[in-house]
Amino acid sequence: MSTKVPNIKLKIDPRDLQIQTFTVEKLLEPLIIQVTTLVTCPQNPSGKKKGRSKRARVLLASVEEATWNLLDKGEKIAKEATVFKEELHAAVADVRKESQALKVSAEAFTNDPCYLPKREAVVQAARSLLTAVTRLLILADMVDVAYLLEHLTVFQRTFESLRNVSSKSDLQKTYQKFRKDLENLDYLAYKRQQ
Repeated sequence: MSTKVPNIKLKIDPRDLQIQTFTVEKLLEPLIIQVTTLVTCPQNPSGKKKGRSKRARVLLASVEEATWNLLDKGEKIAKEATVFKEELHAAVADVRKESQALKVSAEAFTNDPCYLPKREAVVQAARSLLTAVTRLLILADMVDVAYLLEHLTVFQRTFESLRNVSSKSDLQKTYQKFRKDLENLDYLAYKRQQ
């Protein structure tokens, strides 16, 4: 099925991101909670140096694993995308860069969790990673919507041709294509809803 790619221009200011889909909001909720927890800790967690934080290391490992999974999926989406290809590659590279920055600052923080400047550095790195992840998720969502709109356009064309058939054999052929396009659109909508 050959369809034209919708001509969509992207204008995103990474400093002014707004989450407008429930899916993106739900995916980011755990990260937001973790960053908020880091931010709302007391100014000086302890007067005594207690050593290394095991919990922080576990948290760092889980954030790293989640980020690498996201990067893997982001790279696959960027390779397969027909729209926003450059923006997706740039977003994946930004997530990779911010992830590395978080890893460096978080390792320093886990070695000395009572030192406030290290806490502030890891909070800033976490916020930067969260912004990069948000941008990547929004772009992936936009690609998904563009793909769905592309298939909707194909369905609409088939529907119009169904209305304009002149013979019974044309009606049968067009109706079969209509059913196939409808099933495809239904499947894509179901997949997006999941």
